[in-house]
Amino acid sequence: MFSKYKKPSAKPPAEAAKATPAAPAAPSVTRKAPQKAAAQVTPMDKERKRKERMGEIKLDLHRVLLDNLNLSALEHATEQDLRQEISAISSEFLEERSIVLNREDRQNLTSELYDEVTGLGPLETLLKDETVNDILVNGPQQIFVERSGKLELTDITFKDERHLLRIIDKIVSAVGRRVDESNPYVDARLKDGSRFNAMVPPVAVDGSLVSIRKFKKDKLGIDDLVQFGAFTEEMAAYLQAAVATRLNIIVSGGTGSGKTTTLNALSSFIDNAERILTIEDTAELQLQQTHVGRMESRPPNVEGKGEVSPRDCLKNALRMRPDRIIVGETRGEEVIDMLQAMNTGHDGSMTTIHANSARDGVSRLENMIAMAGIEMPLKAVRSQISSAVNLIVQASRLQDGSRRMTSITEITGMEGEVISMQEVFRYQRVGLTPENKIIGHFTATGVRSAYAERFRMWGYDLPPSIYEPIAAE
Repeated sequence: MFSKYKKPSAKPPAEAAKATPAAPAAPSVTRKAPQKAAAQVTPMDKERKRKERMGEIKLDLHRVLLDNLNLSALEHATEQDLRQEISAISSEFLEERSIVLNREDRQNLTSELYDEVTGLGPLETLLKDETVNDILVNGPQQIFVERSGKLELTDITFKDERHLLRIIDKIVSAVGRRVDESNPYVDARLKDGSRFNAMVPPVAVDGSLVSIRKFKKDKLGIDDLVQFGAFTEEMAAYLQAAVATRLNIIVSGGTGSGKTTTLNALSSFIDNAERILTIEDTAELQLQQTHVGRMESRPPNVEGKGEVSPRDCLKNALRMRPDRIIVGETRGEEVIDMLQAMNTGHDGSMTTIHANSARDGVSRLENMIAMAGIEMPLKAVRSQISSAVNLIVQASRLQDGSRRMTSITEITGMEGEVISMQEVFRYQRVGLTPENKIIGHFTATGVRSAYAERFRMWGYDLPPSIYEPIAAE
């Protein structure tokens, strides 16, 4: 009765000829499908099991290390001595458990354990990778990185949520902060200057969320940005004149658009004889001048006391005889003091804001003044902004991951109750390649700078040709 499930080759030739074509086709498809699935899944299963086994060995070994290592003596131990000690303890542990590992696995295990004891565990490899710009952790099993403006999923994972929380606690406790259920989010700075932000359960639903904006050891100058295509030499010459002649500049843009990098590059045009004070939430600026005073705001402690806001830093900075004040990012009530500083003898000050265009940037300043609770007529607010801010530099991160200075706009004053602005340079998009790379070029708008006479008086007589529009090739 089971003859219809037999292989077609088992049938006599006559019966095979009589059988309908559909009958043998169905079993053959049914038979081949599982074989293909098995061929694909088996290696993945083996690799997953191997990783799980290595993770368990590493977890057990980490406990053994904590029991055997003198943690207080680690501060004075050299890297080579510590690695040898970890290797010796690991070998003894593996022999006791009769665990056999090849040479490569042993070396990887020693390296990972060293990172667990002295560094940030699985994240240490990514922090050492110079091609990685951002590290984004979505729970213990999902770690993304950004390379060249594109996000990639890595194969690096944490053992579990407790492992991830332990690394987070290690980072924040090193800078005197804490994170737990009552205080579920934290901002901190790593030893190398990288910016760290974390949010833990119950606010983070599927596991702790971590983002690390890596600190660039190599300072990108104007020449580097021109070479990378962020803007042109003509725009660089204009910006040099603007910074040197002490125009007040705002760099606006979205998250990750390169605002801080642009601010760092612009600061290279400041004269060494000037006293500069910087104010930031998390110190990121890398100014190249001799006379720089750096300040960092501080959140409240466990008791809710001891907060030092950016506005407190800014008020104090005004009493410290600065020539220029640079605020890493203006996002709250400190905008009032920033505008007043720009208006009262601290020409050449700079800051960044989050905005999508120069006009949006002005609106953001108006909104921040309103949120600060200061009741001023709109015309008075706009008059304050127009007299304080001279230039808005728009930085953008485009859809292909590239970063461009998409606009340089001057604020020229007031017309009635409206702030008048003129765009001097822009990035003109033309199209898109099949590989989703943006086609475009930088061009002047044909408008002569309102500060051309100021530039000339300070010894920066820019040629009229830099204001001439460039036709698309």
